[in-house]
Amino acid sequence: MAHLLRGKQAGVPNDLSTGLGADLFVLDHIRNYGINSKVTQVAYDPVQSLIAIGTSESQFGNGQIYVFGQKRVEVVLPLPHRASVKILQFCAEKLLCVDSRNDLSVYSLESKKLVNAHSPPAKITALHSDPTIDYALLGTQHGEVFAYDLDRETLTPFKIPNLWREKYPRSRLTSVVTLSLHPRDIGSLLIGYSTGAVIFSFKQNKALSFFNYLLPKGAPGGDSDPASIFKEREPPLTQAVWHPTGTFILTGHEDGSIVIWDPKDGRIIQARTLQDTNVHQPGPGNLSAGAVEGSFAIKSPIFKIAWCANQDPDDTAILIAGGQPSNISVKSLTLLELGRTPVYATASWQILSNHFENPKRQRILPCPPGAEVVDLCLIPRSSPHYAGCHDPIAIIAMLASGELITMSFPSGMPISPTNQLHLSMTLVHPYINYANLAPVERTKWLGMTEKREQGPQFLTGGAGAISPLKRFEHRNVVQTSHADGTVRLWDAGHADEIENEALLQIDVARAVGRQENVEVTRTSFAGSASELSVGLRSGEVAVFRWNINKHPGQEFPLGENQPQALTNITERTEATLKEGLLPFTLLDEGNGAVTALKHSDVGFVAAGFEGGSFAIIDLRGPAVIYRGSIQDFIKSDKRGSFRRSSNQPTSKPEWPTCIEFSVMTLEDDDYSSILCHVGTSLGRLATFKILPESDGRYSAKFAGVCSLDDKVVRICPMYAESGRPAYASQSAVAGLRNGSKIKGVLLAVTASGARLFHPPTNKGAHKAWDQFLCDSAAVVRYQDLGYALLGLYGDGYARAYSIPAMKEIGSVKVSDMLDVRRFSEAVITSTGDILGWKGPAEMVLINVFGTGLQFDRTKDMLLNPQLLIPPRPTISNLQWISGTQHVSPADMDLLIGGPDRPPSKRMLAQMRSEAEQQRRATAHTNQSASSSSAYPSYPTAPPPTNEGWGAWASRQFNERTEKLGQVGDSMDNLQQNSAGWADDVNKFVSKQKRGLVMGAVKGKFGF
Repeated sequence: MAHLLRGKQAGVPNDLSTGLGADLFVLDHIRNYGINSKVTQVAYDPVQSLIAIGTSESQFGNGQIYVFGQKRVEVVLPLPHRASVKILQFCAEKLLCVDSRNDLSVYSLESKKLVNAHSPPAKITALHSDPTIDYALLGTQHGEVFAYDLDRETLTPFKIPNLWREKYPRSRLTSVVTLSLHPRDIGSLLIGYSTGAVIFSFKQNKALSFFNYLLPKGAPGGDSDPASIFKEREPPLTQAVWHPTGTFILTGHEDGSIVIWDPKDGRIIQARTLQDTNVHQPGPGNLSAGAVEGSFAIKSPIFKIAWCANQDPDDTAILIAGGQPSNISVKSLTLLELGRTPVYATASWQILSNHFENPKRQRILPCPPGAEVVDLCLIPRSSPHYAGCHDPIAIIAMLASGELITMSFPSGMPISPTNQLHLSMTLVHPYINYANLAPVERTKWLGMTEKREQGPQFLTGGAGAISPLKRFEHRNVVQTSHADGTVRLWDAGHADEIENEALLQIDVARAVGRQENVEVTRTSFAGSASELSVGLRSGEVAVFRWNINKHPGQEFPLGENQPQALTNITERTEATLKEGLLPFTLLDEGNGAVTALKHSDVGFVAAGFEGGSFAIIDLRGPAVIYRGSIQDFIKSDKRGSFRRSSNQPTSKPEWPTCIEFSVMTLEDDDYSSILCHVGTSLGRLATFKILPESDGRYSAKFAGVCSLDDKVVRICPMYAESGRPAYASQSAVAGLRNGSKIKGVLLAVTASGARLFHPPTNKGAHKAWDQFLCDSAAVVRYQDLGYALLGLYGDGYARAYSIPAMKEIGSVKVSDMLDVRRFSEAVITSTGDILGWKGPAEMVLINVFGTGLQFDRTKDMLLNPQLLIPPRPTISNLQWISGTQHVSPADMDLLIGGPDRPPSKRMLAQMRSEAEQQRRATAHTNQSASSSSAYPSYPTAPPPTNEGWGAWASRQFNERTEKLGQVGDSMDNLQQNSAGWADDVNKFVSKQKRGLVMGAVKGKFGF
């Protein structure tokens, strides 16, 4: 009876939810997008072309590891317990992680599972591995170095004691800061302690050189602190790296000093900062002025140093993060381009010192204002060697906030992550601050592929899992805005195959004409029209339209925005964009932030502002066809204002919160028209009619207003008889020319209730929520069974109510997957999909009409076994002649693992591969010998038993040489025989010719 009563009140004759029951509401977890917490580590594997990201533990979830590949390839590896990722490294087919609970976790890229988790006897402060050996070196807080056997999954007996404490017994507590194997001689290890650096030889099992940065009295050092300049100081070490050829050693220190050493004798070649040189020698230093007169600014410590090399390892550059005065707002990266390294054997000491004192060029790689880079990850083109710094193509820098920025190397030009990095990485590049979702017809979305100039792809690894293809679904196109004024559009899918995986990018900052104060508060995408509107906190509304850039590669002056009017912004297109969503027009209302925005499929844009104003734009001009204030139509709602006058002041601010376009017939009209419905923060809902004029333009006319009980959350127009949506679609507007009449109703959802009524002022039927407020709602449809009102409520549940009876059909708990505090920002689609927030940079897509599906975050493939690790660089001939003892990776197995260590899995696989190659070569040789019937078979001696690979190859070579020699002799004999036969034939022919001529002559003379 309830549906009959409410249906009669609202003008809905049928029960639109007949086939829906509580058993249909089962939650499906479709997919996660983004990063769950703050990024703490970034690693890159150039062989497999994969990126790994580690996060910290927070209130939004446990720390975990994301491994990203091409397109949408993503695998999430959980830590064995609640912790944060501290160190992350790729090592051949494994991924190594050290967490905040001091556990070393080893993951397999092939199985995508945790292989082993080990707790060393001391706190790990440094980790180093090499793809050519089966060991990971662990530096501890007490200064010791352990070796972990990745193949046997246990610690080896090998241990390097605290070499610094042995050399300097009176030194303070020293911990291992960095570990680095020699780039060409794997038998040498550079250990960076907090007090200095040491070179350790595995073959000699002893320390070869010590590097102690001791500043004498009067030396300025990095900080040039006047209070301590006349004391001896030992600035703590933060970084220690090799020259790409191992010719020099570089250490970075907390005071901002960068020291280059000679590894042979341990002398300082040059000590400098980013600005000064020879800071290790007594003399005046340059002070960085502080905020107060007479004070100075302390320099930031050296966070990270990468000694990079081009294709030629002797052509180098030093990339530095940190070392800048702490009081400047823009802390950029510094690149010292040194050029080709002088030949150490022939260069004088002064030449070497000048090489580091006066680099060829010093670049400043810009970073966002107020941000500081705390870690770097270089993207090499192909080689994992040289500490990952060989011929880099790009840099991924991690900021102190956990955001990522990508720059080209060595120019430092910003690289957009759009279609370069994984989709989830774009949500922290920089942080996302707003998201919306719009269903778009599939064929329309497939045609929206922008053409943009881009550099080479460096994330091409992995392979996506096979998913079902749903061709008749509307695509869930998400719009995300970011802190740098960028908006990106991408398909979230329906747990199906995503045919168009590319992202669209819009530069809102350039469209509005400035780089600062560009915070997006609302977006609205009209897929059928291929148009997008973006609303900003500063009060502008920018409209973008799919088009072709007529001036690609050119940028024009931005110009000024016209206040309270439309500005043509078509010339503010990005120079690199050839085809895509281009700027079209901009409205600078200047009345507070945009609080509501709707872009219809039929060429109208409506926007509401925090100051209480409201505007409608017709894009056919474009022109503003209506501009007014909410106060203008409050007066017409006398009953509502009288009812509120007793408990609410009339001066309470009010602004639009929800806008929707529809096509239907108003209660006093006999024709249908385009309507615009505006809901406000105080529960009023106004309706405007948009009518065509004789000159071809449109005008907006106020039709009426009604009062609801609370803030309007959602406005859903629908057909009164069938329940299907009555939005202002292109087909519905086209039907108005034929005089079609649409009997429709509005379902207006507020925080405390819902009302189903005939616009603009009909009372209709009302339903109040019992205990919890509604944060987001929409009308959903399940197949052909019926429609229902689905809402998210403050108790963490999604509830469905029948239409028009407004009885609860079913509910499902979603607070385990979505953040209840951000329910108001969640988007519900007509198919029951819910896109909501789980963390500051992580979104989740779920569906309430599911089967209990759980998202498998390890189904994609990561490892390509066909990609082989290139050989490790070795020492040069000159180094070998000079007496350097070469240690191969195979020798390291003996030096670290000991003589009793069984062959590792890698060795066994290599032995099997060699045996298989030998078997195939032998079979091919036998087959060739048996199939050669043109040549006689030659006797061969039986192969000796227990013949090794080298003996077999030598024997085969000798036999083939002998056979080829015999065949060659036969061919020579054949050639000689052929030549003799040809001579005989020539002689016979000549004799016959001579006989013929002589016979004719004799006959003529009568002989």
